[in-house]
Amino acid sequence: MVLEQFDYQWFQTINHLGAVYTWLNPLMRFFAEDAEYLFFAGVIVYWFSRKASNRTMVGVALLSACLAMGFGSVLGHFFYRDRPFVTHSVIQLIKHAGNASFPSDHAMGAFAIAAAFWLYKPSTGKVWLTVAACIALSRVWTGVHYPLDVIAGAVIGAATALIVYQLVTRFVPLSRALNSIIAWYDRLEYKLWYKKKEKRSLNS
Repeated sequence: MVLEQFDYQWFQTINHLGAVYTWLNPLMRFFAEDAEYLFFAGVIVYWFSRKASNRTMVGVALLSACLAMGFGSVLGHFFYRDRPFVTHSVIQLIKHAGNASFPSDHAMGAFAIAAAFWLYKPSTGKVWLTVAACIALSRVWTGVHYPLDVIAGAVIGAATALIVYQLVTRFVPLSRALNSIIAWYDRLEYKLWYKKKEKRSLNS
């Protein structure tokens, strides 16, 4: 197919950059393997800021990521594609199992969370979207995904975040359900941590 040929040529161009700009390879390895932990850290920091708006944002981000990954898993089952290094000679900079390549889980998860952050916090959300884009690029650079894999993952992740955001802001029952879960956690957190802390302060 013409699209597959174009995708492979595009992959070769990006992947070959690893042989030309070798000084960038450590950074690309970081984005390909470890940058996802920045999103985990972001989720934790925003959540434990204890601001209601931040916790709603985190709820939307996590729900979006879960739904996107679930949809991507089904899509990958019906449209199975081997990894580039399985069928071609590539510059592979990181280790990876030879499982389904399409769509990219890393791109889906990163863009789902980044897009959710951007919808609630446009200024800082741009930074998260930039990190997500770097993750997507690095997966091609390091030889474990084709460009269309990460593009599909990015589109699925961002679109899912937008849909979930619209549902949460416009569909009252879903908004109430999310707020109820957050309120339940707030009460539990207060009971298990802050209330005990107050008792210790009074007894000291």
